[in-house]
Parts: sequence; structure tokens; C-alpha cells
Amino acid sequence: MDQAQQARRPIAELTPSRERGWVGLIVLLLALVIVAVLAQTVLKSYGMLGAGAPVKAQTRGPGPAASASPDTAAAPAPMTPIERARGVEQTVKQGEEDMSKRIDEQTK
Repeated sequence: MDQAQQARRPIAELTPSRERGWVGLIVLLLALVIVAVLAQTVLKSYGMLGAGAPVKAQTRGPGPAASASPDTAAAPAPMTPIERARGVEQTVKQGEEDMSKRIDEQTK
């Protein structure tokens, strides 16, 4: 459609198509805000953001922790994700040492 034909059209005929673009932008911005809020709460619950307390882990019943000796004292839970990862690494290494001791005892 050329400019002369467009100039003869009434303004009411031009407005709905322009409004649809704005409504679409508003809907996209609203969806972006919802996703950002959900991502923030998930990151807080995983302890990746500084603010907020991490969610406590659920207990799953007796397992390897139930067979641990009672004389070992549990250290307080680390707060940063890197400290938690180091704690997991230390736990895995300790389990590996215990397993190798048991295997050595059984093979003797």
C-alpha cells in the first residue's frame, strides 16, 4: 500500500495493528519478569545467591551415615557452595579410605 492510499484510510483502521505490537511487548516483558523472579527464588534455594538461607536437605532414612561410628563429631554445615563441594569431596575420600580398609581386612 503506498502513502497516498494509507493517508486516505481512517485513523481507527490503523490503530489496532499498532496496538497489537505494544500488547505483545508488554506480554513479553511480563513473562520475562516472571521468569526472572522464579530464577531468583531457585538460585536462593540452592544457595547460589548471597541473600537468603539455603533449604535444609530432607532426611532419607538409614544409609551409609547410619553405620558411622558415634565418636566422630559432625562439623557445622559450610555456607558457601565451594565449601560444601570441598566437604563432599572430603566425605567421598573418607568413604574411599574406609572401603579400602574393609577390603584389606577381608582379604587378609
